[in-house]
Amino acid sequence: MLQTTSLRLGAPPEGPERGLLSVDDLTAAELDRLVERSCAFYADRADHDAPLRGRIVGTLFTRTSTRTRTAFATAALRLGAQVMAYGPGELQLATGESLEDTARVFGRMLDVLVARTAGPLDDLRRFARHSGLPVVNAMAAEEHPTQAVADLTALRLRFGALRGLSVLYVGEGNNTASALALALARLPECRLTLLTPPGYGLGEKHLAAARAAAARTGSRIEQTHAHDDLPRDVDAVYTTRWQTTGTAKPDASWRQVFRPYHVDAALMRRWPDAVFLHDLPAHRGDEVAADVLDGARSLAWVQAEAKLTSAMAVLESVARRDG
Repeated sequence: MLQTTSLRLGAPPEGPERGLLSVDDLTAAELDRLVERSCAFYADRADHDAPLRGRIVGTLFTRTSTRTRTAFATAALRLGAQVMAYGPGELQLATGESLEDTARVFGRMLDVLVARTAGPLDDLRRFARHSGLPVVNAMAAEEHPTQAVADLTALRLRFGALRGLSVLYVGEGNNTASALALALARLPECRLTLLTPPGYGLGEKHLAAARAAAARTGSRIEQTHAHDDLPRDVDAVYTTRWQTTGTAKPDASWRQVFRPYHVDAALMRRWPDAVFLHDLPAHRGDEVAADVLDGARSLAWVQAEAKLTSAMAVLESVARRDG
């Protein structure tokens, strides 16, 4: 006769959100620890005790990805996990299964989920609550938090410390910009100036959240559409490609609006000691000139490598909290 076991009957109740869903969920100390570990992994990929050994990390990418997808798969493998990868259209979500039901199934089979979607961040929050899994936001419509960890890693590797940095962001107020604003706002005495095309700035919700955090650290978050309003001192100039992954511009003439926000040698000459940042992929001749992206002051390739080390830091943090 079969012996009965303890079964989880019925749909499980919603649980707390775990993982990394937004920079706004992190304290300044938590963000600092992630950046510190990312820098350590940049120096030595083997600086760990395989904290994900015996675990399975699911990676769900419904939008294109080169760096983030490779970074998280490689990071999981380096930390001892096995990886289950899902692409667009491969889950029953594509045939009408609810997000909640998919989450409940994943929660019974996986240990961590890394997800990139074109949907709202709230979808990932719902997934975390219904699955019970730690969920890592590898980019949602509103925010790209792991990119911010990589960005701060590159800046710390270059400058040694992040206190008091002045960063100029040029271009659309997209999910990279929102994560950067929330991250820099948590650092002491930093200044972020967002130079954005009219109608394409960072939304008021994200500006308000970043400014609220900045008020506690003595930092400043500013947004302008005018080149004449830029600060005298800038340590880093940051841009992203004009056509954000998975989005389209509502205005057919948007390229004319964006053209004045091209980063070229003339703009960089305003700050001779400033480094250049780009989250990649880049379209040379659009948002950035080739001689800037590939020039001696570019940290773009350091940022790209830091995608891996920041992914290792995030997954290690998830494993430690969940262990």
